[in-house]
Amino acid sequence: MTRAERRTLDPGAPSRARHPKQPSIAIPEEMNVTACSPVVDVARGAAGGQIPAATGRTPRRHRVRWLSAGIGLLAVLLVAALARTPSAANVEVRSPLLGHPAPPVAGPSVTPYSFTSLGALRGRWVLVNFFATWCVACRQEQPQLARFAADHRGGNVALVMVVYDDTAANARRFLADRGGKWPAVLDPGGQVALNYGVGQIPDTYLIDPNGIVVAKVAGGSTAAGLDRLLALAEARDL
Repeated sequence: MTRAERRTLDPGAPSRARHPKQPSIAIPEEMNVTACSPVVDVARGAAGGQIPAATGRTPRRHRVRWLSAGIGLLAVLLVAALARTPSAANVEVRSPLLGHPAPPVAGPSVTPYSFTSLGALRGRWVLVNFFATWCVACRQEQPQLARFAADHRGGNVALVMVVYDDTAANARRFLADRGGKWPAVLDPGGQVALNYGVGQIPDTYLIDPNGIVVAKVAGGSTAAGLDRLLALAEARDL
């Protein structure tokens, strides 16, 4: 019996007609699936809309974020490495003054400890240190100088500081706060620093008991480093 005959015998039977063929949907050529961003809705694209212009920028934004994160990480690692690297200290350098009489240092002291001249200290070892209160390395060095001076108080070593491009009030307050029980001489015109060839601070010169410059330390010093420098100079002087 054919399907038509069955429908005739049983008019109430439900129809089983085929579903009409679904029309094909054309996907635009410019929609390249391999280049789609994960956030693109494929169904929306297949419905006839082209890929929004913003989707083309999404990968670039991700690359920028990763690049920024990478640069930030490198910066953090660099800062950490520098923080673990000990700063240069006790660097002995050459100077035209080595082996020659020390240029004169004279002037009023900004501390309660009087000073007349280097000549008055003949017969003792002398450290001449150029500093300024605005100098970060000088602030770091100051406790080390105070320790060295305390260790040699009453001995054959004298410490004299020269204020470099700074005011008496600043220097006085700096030494009172950070420890400075020794003379500190003003150099208003900068002539003393010029005679010593000071280009940057702190600068420290070791002068022997005969008034001869025997060493120069560029940059910060430590108490232990100055002790070694003095011991070596005394050994050569014997």
